[in-house]
Amino acid sequence: MSDDADGPDRDRSTAGSPPESDGPDDESITEGSLVRPLFRLAWPIVVIQLLQVTYNVVDTLYLGRLSADAVGAVSLAFPLIFLLIAIAGGFTAAGAILVAQYTGAEGDRSAGLVAGQTFTFVGLLSVVIGVGGYFYTRPALELLPSDADTAAEVIPLAADYMEVFFVGIPLMFGFFVFSALMRGYGDTRTPMVVMAVSVLANVVLDPFFIFGFSGNPLFVWLDAAPLGVDFAAVEASLYGSVGFAGWGIEGAAAATILARGIATVIGLWLLFATTRGPNVELGHLAPDLEFIADIVRLGVPTMVEQTTSAMAMITLTAMIVTFSPPVVAAYGLGNRLISLVFLPAMGLGRAIDTMVGQNLGAGRSDRAARAVRLAAATGAGVMLLVAVVMAVFTEPIVSVFLGDVPDAPETIAHSVEYVRTRSVEFAFIGVTQVILGGFRGAGNTKIAMVISMLTLWVGRVASVFALVFVFGWDESGVWVGMAVGNILGAIVGVAWFSRGTWKEAYIDREEKGPAPAASAED
Repeated sequence: MSDDADGPDRDRSTAGSPPESDGPDDESITEGSLVRPLFRLAWPIVVIQLLQVTYNVVDTLYLGRLSADAVGAVSLAFPLIFLLIAIAGGFTAAGAILVAQYTGAEGDRSAGLVAGQTFTFVGLLSVVIGVGGYFYTRPALELLPSDADTAAEVIPLAADYMEVFFVGIPLMFGFFVFSALMRGYGDTRTPMVVMAVSVLANVVLDPFFIFGFSGNPLFVWLDAAPLGVDFAAVEASLYGSVGFAGWGIEGAAAATILARGIATVIGLWLLFATTRGPNVELGHLAPDLEFIADIVRLGVPTMVEQTTSAMAMITLTAMIVTFSPPVVAAYGLGNRLISLVFLPAMGLGRAIDTMVGQNLGAGRSDRAARAVRLAAATGAGVMLLVAVVMAVFTEPIVSVFLGDVPDAPETIAHSVEYVRTRSVEFAFIGVTQVILGGFRGAGNTKIAMVISMLTLWVGRVASVFALVFVFGWDESGVWVGMAVGNILGAIVGVAWFSRGTWKEAYIDREEKGPAPAASAED
């Protein structure tokens, strides 16, 4: 497809970088240093993902004061929610890939039109997903072969959480699309700021939506501080006035949705009413079948990858719920902590898909390959250091997330074993995420899909099943099996990447002139 969409170009510099100068610009994605643009793209993505995890951590922190069952319920709910989110997520990623390649080829008009088409397509899809998710929640949970106590105590809470979540899911997708498109354009800092506002809203809303003014741990913590205020009396007075005791686990979902809605509104305003990001206009929202076809072609493999990933997580969940509630809660709590560990690798992986996309769009496949190698080495080194820290300080970190609730000591013991076991795979996580980002940035979403499916279905699901149900390792089989996945993914990904068959842009670079001359790079 050529970038001949209607509408005037705005005076913008490529990829949100500073205007071109006489020499190579260290901030440019397609020229000069590799280290600087990689770091410039990656650190806001790491912060964004940290803020993303903060949603989950804040929920866990407060729900852990509600009950261990509430923590387990959210861990059961997540794979089922992710299954439906993944359907639209693939098309969001496709929009980001196309925006990156058109921006690298200096096709700003097409980048803007792709952005508008992505909003239209994913927005309509999110409404369908929200409606379908609301009605499929309880039947889907009933299919899980649960332990009797888990079925009675945890699954009803998961259903309550999911129903509220699906009602507001279109609000979540608005921010996902905004963040992905800005990343493809080369601006990761603006979504970071918007995300920070959203997280702040969630932190403020969570304790009040969950507990209201009855047993709210926020008032307990404030009362313990030397502030000279009797916060227990303040809470009692507020409860006496309004009688609001919170919505429990449903309040956690409502707080997250409302906070996401704030981010979506800000993101839409920035894209359509300011000069930040691709040149998006209201007219770009009208369906354009040529662009939608590109989004679908690129998005379907990523959608399949993410939905099969979700199915793998659901399959794992179906095996986990055969254990007692403390093991289920430990699995959920351990996964929340590991999602924090995952952040540096995720940041590098998403930064590299922008760098690969823009450099291939600009005809710089050599530079794209060097960027992937640099990012993979960096990711492995950083994640190795993180593994050491997590292995040494696991118990005090885990203990923070559970209060004095039933089953807390047993849950903490299982969580510590889980996190320490999985620390052996952390360096491989760094390599796997970067390699997958490189394939996606090149538009090779089918290859990324295959590697991801091997990682999850062979590396994790099959390993956990064999260790637990064939060899009888019980919960230790779950912990060890979960660690195998990214080790396998890294080995397969590096071997496939080394073949070099990915070095071709998805878009056509018509009449763009020769590729820029090679420059000295770090």
